[in-house]
Amino acid sequence: MISIVIPLVNEEESLPPLYREICEAARVNDLDIEIRFVDDGSRDKSWAVIAELAQQDERVHGLRFRRNFGKAAALSAGFQAARGDIIVTLDADLQDDPKEIPRFLEKMATGLDVVSGWKRIRHDPWHKVLPSRIFNALVGWVTGVKLHDHNCGMKSYRAEIFREVRLYGELHRFIPVLAAARGWRVGEIDIQHRPRKFGVGKYMGVDRFVKGLLDLMTVKFLTGFGRRPQHLLGSLGMLSFAVGNLGMVYLAITWLIRLWYPNSFPPLHERPALIYALAALLMGAQLMSMGFLAELITAYHSRDTDSYSIAESTEAKDSTEYSVPTTP
Repeated sequence: MISIVIPLVNEEESLPPLYREICEAARVNDLDIEIRFVDDGSRDKSWAVIAELAQQDERVHGLRFRRNFGKAAALSAGFQAARGDIIVTLDADLQDDPKEIPRFLEKMATGLDVVSGWKRIRHDPWHKVLPSRIFNALVGWVTGVKLHDHNCGMKSYRAEIFREVRLYGELHRFIPVLAAARGWRVGEIDIQHRPRKFGVGKYMGVDRFVKGLLDLMTVKFLTGFGRRPQHLLGSLGMLSFAVGNLGMVYLAITWLIRLWYPNSFPPLHERPALIYALAALLMGAQLMSMGFLAELITAYHSRDTDSYSIAESTEAKDSTEYSVPTTP
């Protein structure tokens, strides 16, 4: 079964044609599907439309949030409820074409676990396209997962991935990165991108770009140092502490020289280097203390989880039973 998960906010006009297009794509390609709409706190009649579709077609299921919790929460709820072996996500605004679903399945049949869509030709305003391209290049450079469009809402996944990768905040755009960090194979295909017919875009503006950069820093820390935070914090702390000590040694030497040659150096209390050296010492001590605390927290919360992901085993036919839910 293919589970199609669709998060949405205020998309009442788009839902009926989207449903029809999905059903037609499933009929033409003989796909066994279920459709799971997740209403992320819509204030229009989106939920009424979903409820009506669910009454007409047993393949349609809906979840409704009490308020807007964000796209990552909506996707998480959809992933948890999905029953299919493969999960396909797409946006509800009709800009993603359901006819592309078979192409995602064909690409996954080559051995990939995650397939991300690439809107090579985008029908969005330039002030949305340009920051997105800069962001995608930055994500590829920082994480090593080089996709042309990390923000694309149309992706496909093997369901087992979400037994290991958990979402929170706004990390939904980084699922391929989080999956790759666990050893899952990631690829992409170029897809058709259609102009928006109804409503307005939900994810635009400088605020979105800033949040994306902050989330990128979080993902880099989780994938690179999530199990060993002291390696990062402690290294930075030791570097800062060493700089502070060198500064203090230098100041001590100049203070001794000044005892014999009073006019050679200004008094210590008039020298900015003293403030900088003390600040470096304090920062170094704080960073190392934070690293120790982070290690304690990590050790406590990772006692019952594994830091690895098993693909196959000769001891069991279903390798997924060895996968333990954990945050990368």
